[in-house]
Amino acid sequence: MSHLNPSSTTIGYCTNVHAGVDLSSICNNLDEFAVPARDASGADELGVGLWIPAQAAGELTNSVANFSKFLTERRLRAFTINGFPFDNFHQPVVKYAVYKPTWWQQERLDYTRKLADILAELLPESEAVGSISTLPIAWADEHASDENLAIAGASFRELAAYLQTIEEKQGKRIVVAIEPEPGCVLDTTQNVIDWFEQQLPDKSHRRYLSVCHDICHSSVMMETQQDALSKLAEAGIAIGKVQVSNAIIADWHSMAEGRQREAIAQLSEFAEDRYLHQTGRLKADGSFELAEDLPQLLRNAESEQQLACGDQRWVVHFHVPIFLERFGHLRTSQDDTLDCLCFLNQCDSIEFTGHLEIETYAWTVLPHSMRRRGLSEDIAREIFWLRDVVADVI
Repeated sequence: MSHLNPSSTTIGYCTNVHAGVDLSSICNNLDEFAVPARDASGADELGVGLWIPAQAAGELTNSVANFSKFLTERRLRAFTINGFPFDNFHQPVVKYAVYKPTWWQQERLDYTRKLADILAELLPESEAVGSISTLPIAWADEHASDENLAIAGASFRELAAYLQTIEEKQGKRIVVAIEPEPGCVLDTTQNVIDWFEQQLPDKSHRRYLSVCHDICHSSVMMETQQDALSKLAEAGIAIGKVQVSNAIIADWHSMAEGRQREAIAQLSEFAEDRYLHQTGRLKADGSFELAEDLPQLLRNAESEQQLACGDQRWVVHFHVPIFLERFGHLRTSQDDTLDCLCFLNQCDSIEFTGHLEIETYAWTVLPHSMRRRGLSEDIAREIFWLRDVVADVI
């Protein structure tokens, strides 16, 4: 049976593109952007992947019913929550701060349980399951010790038990989806499989703990969609949701030197200071290496007086519009998005909620030449594009 048939698929956009950490700001953003996007997309109801940072989650503790009414009145369907960014995701410099608190810190577990309580109340009756994405434990640095990783594993198991209690008491199944990201403790499919085998081996864990497959992230790690998803299926790990997102690709091996210079100039427009732009490098010898951030990679190339460091290809973690295939001398990983959706439609062995969340959170830091419309119109255009693609692959 297709995972992408109309009765089992929910399409929405992630509201982490909007600034604001309090409940009032969230409501204002939904009125200013989500409602016009709903109308522009021609939808009677629009799916929203809510970003509810810690401050707003605290405010919602005693007012979820009012927020649920607010969403219903505006015909907005809350089917998933982005629980990765804990705090202000739109401050001037975010970078590594987005990975705090880690999963070995109590604040992360408390926050995620609070989100599960909120989603259990917001979830429409027509949704069989709600999903929450979360960070892949932590950034992979010296603090990711065996002791801390063991604490993180225990926290996830405690969370699974909490989610089981929600289902038993309220009849709402909420799954938390761990989102692999380049440079984090879990950044490849094999990392994820090893983690589940070691820390989350039981069926009771895996009913409530799953993977958020971010297409951009897997593209940066240069994993094929079929390989990544089929390995998860074989390991018995479910897909809690798919974040539909495009990376930037520079195919250096196909460019003459003059074109390379122009492409480097293009890429420099994306070397901004707010977000971390990890970059996968396919080196001249065919090996893979991950650069932590695009600005530093460009500086290194300039200091070495070697345009692209002699590499064959770069894939940059910068979420560009999903309807874009190429621009200038650069292209996007749109083919990976198409491959992912086609595979999900054809693979009977993978468990998937059917949640598709457009996560182009970087609209506000894109070069001005790529922001020619209003944000609501851009969001609507992405929704149109994804709907058409899903209809084509069914």
